Amino acid sequence: MTDATETPADTTQQDTAENVETPEARGPRYRLVEYALILKPRVMSLVVFTGWVGLMMAPGAIDFVPALIAVLCIAVGAGASGAINMWYDRDIDLIMARTANRPIPAGRLEPWEALSFGIFLSAGSVIIMAEWVNQAAAILLALTILYYVFIYTVWLKRRTPQNIVIGGASGALPPVIGWAAVTGDVGLGAIVLFLIIFLWTPPHTWALALFRRGDYENAGIPMLPVVAGERETRKQILFYTVLMVASTAAPVIIGMSGWLYAFGTFALGVEFLRRAWRMWKQADEAAARPLFLFSIFYLFMIFLLLLADKGLMAFLAN
Repeated sequence: MTDATETPADTTQQDTAENVETPEARGPRYRLVEYALILKPRVMSLVVFTGWVGLMMAPGAIDFVPALIAVLCIAVGAGASGAINMWYDRDIDLIMARTANRPIPAGRLEPWEALSFGIFLSAGSVIIMAEWVNQAAAILLALTILYYVFIYTVWLKRRTPQNIVIGGASGALPPVIGWAAVTGDVGLGAIVLFLIIFLWTPPHTWALALFRRGDYENAGIPMLPVVAGERETRKQILFYTVLMVASTAAPVIIGMSGWLYAFGTFALGVEFLRRAWRMWKQADEAAARPLFLFSIFYLFMIFLLLLADKGLMAFLAN
């Protein structure tokens, strides 16, 4: 989700300005790449995976075509909200080294192109979900897009250090959408999947904010390390890590998962806690980036274990 190389914001702006290419100067093939980039494909990949797992974990059955359409709509909806986010954040993206080379601040796409593309994909994904899957999944997809754009991007991101805590709900909804695509409603299992991602978001994002603090400070974004300092951020990462690891026991408690998931998540949780504890206790700033990267691996493995455990239980039942 991020690049490891840091450069001063003023240097980034100067370099970007000198190397800006007008959209007309690039061929159609390159412009397709730019349109793909504003969909935030690396972020989208994890969103799609958790949405697919939500669909697979839901009780009941769904035909292949509606299932495929549901996953594609989740992917397109996530990408569309990312495109609108890039349109809105184009001013601060130009300041931050991590984002200065995105298509809009780098001058490879016009802002109106990103906005219109995002709106078109948002509407299309919701309409297709409603027509080919069901109304419940379509409503949840629309709420996810609207929440990310208006609640997180427009309202929270530049106003409060709790931006990613409250705004994290949008990133936790894809498995709920996948679940609803099968059942037509939101069950207890869907809420559990939502809770795991919701509690995962703060330690994941604040670890990023720790080693990208200068970027956020230059852009005037009130991320927790900027507002409350690094020590408080490390403490909050540890606090939410404890809550997150505890929440991963919920699938076992409600009978959705068994021993394979339990053992796997226990081992992963111990490692996550070890890393978060070390960073807090030793004030180890060098541990922030490895923790951020591990958090991505952690969430992927948690959801993979859910699938593997369900497959194992089905195999043993036959």
